[in-house]
Amino acid sequence: MNSRLLGWTLAGVVAFAAPAFAQKKYDSGATDTEVKIGHTNPYSGPASAYGQVGKTQAAYFRMINDNGGVNGRKINFISYDDAYNPPKAVEQTRKLVESDEVLFLFQGLGTAAQSSVQKYLNNKKIPQLFVSSGATRFTDPKTYPWTMAFNPNYQSEGHIYAQLILKSYPNAKIGILYQNDDFGKDYVIGLKDALGDKAKTMIVAEAPYEVSDPTVDSQMVKLKASGADLFFNVTTPKFAAQSIKKAAEMGWKPVHLLNINATAVGQVMIPAGPENSKGTISVNYGKDPLDPQWANDAGMKRYKAFMAKYLPELDANSGLSAYGYSTSELMVHVLKQAGDELTRANLMKQATNIKGFTGDLALPGMKIFTAPDDYRVNKQFQLMKFSGERWELFGELLTDTFKKATN
Repeated sequence: MNSRLLGWTLAGVVAFAAPAFAQKKYDSGATDTEVKIGHTNPYSGPASAYGQVGKTQAAYFRMINDNGGVNGRKINFISYDDAYNPPKAVEQTRKLVESDEVLFLFQGLGTAAQSSVQKYLNNKKIPQLFVSSGATRFTDPKTYPWTMAFNPNYQSEGHIYAQLILKSYPNAKIGILYQNDDFGKDYVIGLKDALGDKAKTMIVAEAPYEVSDPTVDSQMVKLKASGADLFFNVTTPKFAAQSIKKAAEMGWKPVHLLNINATAVGQVMIPAGPENSKGTISVNYGKDPLDPQWANDAGMKRYKAFMAKYLPELDANSGLSAYGYSTSELMVHVLKQAGDELTRANLMKQATNIKGFTGDLALPGMKIFTAPDDYRVNKQFQLMKFSGERWELFGELLTDTFKKATN
């Protein structure tokens, strides 16, 4: 009788314990064997240089799958070309959600394109994770609780440049070239806010351009004519290379501050002319594959080995490939954290509770922390200058401490 009682008791324990150990929760796009991730990227069009990011991400997920996937599940990465065009981004995102039935959207690229689908995704409560943009609207949990950006906030980056200007170039006459959308305007707002009252006297010219413009030559002529001796360049790769070339053609040699999104050596600095690009200043939050100081760094070695095996046809020294690697690495970390509860709500919970994650290519001392009321993934910067061959870091780690006054 005692052994029979023990048998029933153990059976009861197993019956009650099994659901706790084996309970799995899925939303559409996740199963015992697969996780569907949706993505749009400009593989064509005016920002096609960024297509390298999407190619690197696809290869990273192939590597993960080759090594057993995430928690035993393979990643099905579905990536479509949106040509950096908002209507196309809407069309492709709807296809990913309504036809492909992905679990979530990852690393959609471009401020205008991702703005065009943000309300749609939030209304449907589908995570729009680690958007490739630093527009403030992508780190606004109150308005858009289902959206998070990966890139540093554009206004924060603008604040850092303002700090540099006020400290090192206090008498500068500033000329600004910017993309006429949320991407460009956020940088300008950030710079002006942190310059404070001095913005009115220091900024002598502003020249917006449209993504559809063939060149920015006329804008560059205007900026030079203004007498500006400091050039704040808020462009994407194609127009950044054009602007650097045009400045050289005109013999205009201002102090050049270039936003982080246009700093790829192979796609911008070298095509624009190494000598023309020399001395350009920007910021970074990751290791530059071209920087020899990382030659024996363990994380860089893992990245270079990955590129050699999975993308030998692409330039491993490109910042775009390094960016694609880092974003995918963080996404896999969040998926691992989510365990077997692959619901959209849990994914957002995990993404907004990252505690000190350090990726292979993070600069020393930089860690990722997020919270339900702080969706910013990257908040720290380090200044860097282009040598004519590569970017060289200088100065200390900088954190944006500017706070806009409120009435």
